[in-house]
Amino acid sequence: MTLAIETSGLCRRFGEVVAVEGLDLRVEKGTFYGFLGPNGAGKSTTIKMLTGLLAPSGGQMRILDQDLSDGDGAREIKRRIGVVPEQLGLFDNLTGREYLTFVGRMYRLPIPTVRERCEELLAMMGLAGEERKLTMEYSHGMKKKLALAAALIANPDVLFLDEPFEGVDAVASRVLRDMLSRCVQRGATIFLTSHVLEIVEKLCSAVGIIAQGKLVYQGTMEEIRQSGSLEDRFIAAVGLGRIERQTLSWLEA
Repeated sequence: MTLAIETSGLCRRFGEVVAVEGLDLRVEKGTFYGFLGPNGAGKSTTIKMLTGLLAPSGGQMRILDQDLSDGDGAREIKRRIGVVPEQLGLFDNLTGREYLTFVGRMYRLPIPTVRERCEELLAMMGLAGEERKLTMEYSHGMKKKLALAAALIANPDVLFLDEPFEGVDAVASRVLRDMLSRCVQRGATIFLTSHVLEIVEKLCSAVGIIAQGKLVYQGTMEEIRQSGSLEDRFIAAVGLGRIERQTLSWLEA
């Protein structure tokens, strides 16, 4: 088994608050991996550590068999990954085209390659005709699509996506799903967080579930389907089944 992502005892503390604790992930190359959990479970913190945006408090991380604690290895890995973070961090005073060009050059792509890929990505994302607008003028959904285009421009081996479908319309969502599926078919690994379980069930071949900073389940979608639905597995893993049914008093009349 060749792993694209591997962590051992990964943890992150913010003062006395433990956001991620003892995380042991195993993600095979070429996997569409869904990383699930309730709000505040530690999903975004994990992605920030895996992409070098946040230093861990302890534990080890390896991406594409490179140790992220090694400076040279970390720089090499960053050339081979794409990221759509929770906070998009686009540059407000650049146009959509300028932003994609900037990202492509940061990956050290040749200028002709950047131009060609910009045209294809803008067309694919439905942003052709909008590329001369400043990103501050983009809607939330347009910003999401631009961020995904930037993550894809260098043809990454591993793609980290933090809620990429949030705020994206149904037509664009379908286009994105098809595009991501093709990325996996060509051998890329995708690490996805999403609260939309239906999307995860359609796209992902393996799933990890985190609750209160701890990995509480990791397995394949095939294993999950043999015993029920992803929703059932998720609820059982995070413990929501133990919460008493709540209602509103004025709805009981």
